[in-house]
Amino acid sequence: MEARDHIILFPFMAQGHLIPFVSLAKLLQRRTNCLVTLLSTPLNVQKFRSVLPPDAPIQVHSLPFDASDHGLPLGAENTDGLPFPLWVRLFHASRALRPAFEQFLSDFRRRHGRPPLCVVADFFLGWTLFAARAMGVYHAVFTTCGAYGTAAFISLWGNLPHTKTEEEQFHLPGFPESFRLERSQMSLYMRAADGNDEWSRFFREISPPCFESDALLCNSVAEMEPFGLEVLRGMMKMPVWCIGLTLPPSSLHRHPSSSFSDNRTGKETGISITDCVEWLNTHPPSSVLYISFGSQNTISETQMLKLAEGLESAGHPFIWVVRPPIGHDVNADFREEWLPEGFEERMRERKQGILVRKWAPQLEILAHESTGAFLSHCGWNSVLESMSQGVPIIAWPLASDQFYNSKMMEEELGVSLELTRGLVAEITVQTVVNVTQQVLGKTEKSADMKKKALVVSDMIRASMVEENGKTGSAINAVDEFMRTARSKH
Repeated sequence: MEARDHIILFPFMAQGHLIPFVSLAKLLQRRTNCLVTLLSTPLNVQKFRSVLPPDAPIQVHSLPFDASDHGLPLGAENTDGLPFPLWVRLFHASRALRPAFEQFLSDFRRRHGRPPLCVVADFFLGWTLFAARAMGVYHAVFTTCGAYGTAAFISLWGNLPHTKTEEEQFHLPGFPESFRLERSQMSLYMRAADGNDEWSRFFREISPPCFESDALLCNSVAEMEPFGLEVLRGMMKMPVWCIGLTLPPSSLHRHPSSSFSDNRTGKETGISITDCVEWLNTHPPSSVLYISFGSQNTISETQMLKLAEGLESAGHPFIWVVRPPIGHDVNADFREEWLPEGFEERMRERKQGILVRKWAPQLEILAHESTGAFLSHCGWNSVLESMSQGVPIIAWPLASDQFYNSKMMEEELGVSLELTRGLVAEITVQTVVNVTQQVLGKTEKSADMKKKALVVSDMIRASMVEENGKTGSAINAVDEFMRTARSKH
């Protein structure tokens, strides 16, 4: 019997990267029947095991890593729970995995008598190219962001320093001349980057191999962001395949009270799906605002107070996933003192809102017919989950690609309205009231955003079709990627 082809997947050590790679592993295994192995450090491999079914035909392999060798706290193998000032150390430390990765490939070839079919590595692990090339293995980079966000990220880090950018709006090389980005749409550490700081040095070192890879896989749908895809292809000068959304297949069905039975995060939720759905069932369709800033982001105490006051004044029902404000351990217990006095009790008694500690069943909430909008930091995974369910976004981007995602969703797709932006942005009660009313009230803006969000949702569903001999654009992209990889083997 001929040996099955084997695909190696290697994500960066961050929650927003691990989750899409696990979903990609499932997609590739299901569609190609290849053997798939996920690589990472010991604690991240444990995360893989916690979200993969026991009988999943996906292998995991641990590469040795000692955080203390790199000035990191014991067990710091992931950005999850790591204070942001230490993130750059973890990014630089990831390069120390190179010898272990090279040894893994050598051992693989010795055991199997041939190398794997291909290596799919995170954009931040571009150095994997060198070991793959030395062994004649097809290499692809997987960007867990969208095409638009990836293109903006590449252009910004490739054209430093931005400390000399004095104009409020400026052009991004690689984009059409008419394209403009605002200074406030850059993370604080990017605005401070001078080309010699630690962040600049990391991206300068990891970017070149990505441009020499054989292909780029994008966690997106071609029909959803044609402009961004065109710009990204022009930058990369290689095949760029939008392989669809790395979400559970069940998320491609809109229904009012679904259970996706796929704990993608491996995290303990602060509210059961049953309790969440029962609360949502008590509210009219498209009336509830879901609020979450993701797993690694939070806002300041002042911003939190104003947001709470604005929500109470606006009167719209809401589910808010709360985390400690900036300056506190994001994984610590949430304290009532960070909100207006008596706020949680008043919201509970009026049945206006519930606060969720830790995690919420996000996809189930977004799929419910009562959910009318998502106040989000615009992390790409959250954007995709919201769009898969046709839910408009109220944007509050805080860092990294979130700013570009917010810009794209509002200007290119018309499915988002920005509340404010950044970690130090001033926010007022009236702004919260006005924006939530525009998106959740019976307004022309609300109707237009909902209509456009449903169009995007339909694009996503059509791209992922695999039935009756028909396949959507994303599935076709996966097939083309595999045909190309096999032709080079």
